[in-house]
Amino acid sequence: MKFSSQPVVSPPVNAKDFLDIEKVDDGHWRLRVVERLITPGQFLFGGCGLAAGLVALEEDSGRPTIWATAHYLSYAPTHSTVDVYTDLAVVGGTVTQARATAKIGETEILTVNAALGRGSLSAPTPWQQMPDVPPPNDCPPRIIPRELGESIFAHIDTRVALGRTYDQLDGTPGSPHSALWARIPSHLDPSAATLAIFGDYVSGGAANPLGRRTMGRSLDNTIRIASLERTEWVLCDIQMHALAGGFSQGVAFLWSDNGTLLGVASQSIATKIWDPPQP
Repeated sequence: MKFSSQPVVSPPVNAKDFLDIEKVDDGHWRLRVVERLITPGQFLFGGCGLAAGLVALEEDSGRPTIWATAHYLSYAPTHSTVDVYTDLAVVGGTVTQARATAKIGETEILTVNAALGRGSLSAPTPWQQMPDVPPPNDCPPRIIPRELGESIFAHIDTRVALGRTYDQLDGTPGSPHSALWARIPSHLDPSAATLAIFGDYVSGGAANPLGRRTMGRSLDNTIRIASLERTEWVLCDIQMHALAGGFSQGVAFLWSDNGTLLGVASQSIATKIWDPPQP
């Protein structure tokens, strides 16, 4: 299903500017962990960490992302400074295999492994179809509880297209399939880094099937890029596969508001029930 977006009045913001990541030297970038980039736990949002690595790798290689995965090793707390180092391990005729390593001082925070490049063969018609969901303006907002405090979620407009809002999570089990429309009001331009941020919504996907609020800590975060096009909203079509031993697995298909598959994200998540404090 396709929707006609309202005209985007403001120009799109480059993901590099949203992250405020800057190049220090060849193969060396720097990111300051400000409030709009953090989780409710007051550390760098995993999708922003992956996005920062992709900004650095794409600029240093001069090639677009095909696939990338982040392996999270430690936390980057609010107001910390993260140094990102790139290594173009193998530069081929059409594909560059590369990695980015993020550190605070000598402590490694995360590693991004990626393939970057572009070929010529494309399918004449789409192989996947966007699910039939209401348009963003017809969907209820996903309101983040106040007790979660300042975080990136205060800077993303999110609508529940399929599944339940926070206040509807009453302990009744539900479907492992949910979907969210998401946009950053300043409208990030289409890029692998942008999709890396939205793809991290997989980490909260266990809430709908459990019927409970959950906390998710990503162990990894993978993004595969299909096609990039201008879109105001991104539909995060989340499908959770399993939860066992405290770890959940899931995938999100990321769609433009015109029905184009932009990318596919997947994660393994350390998942816990989150019971908010009683007043």
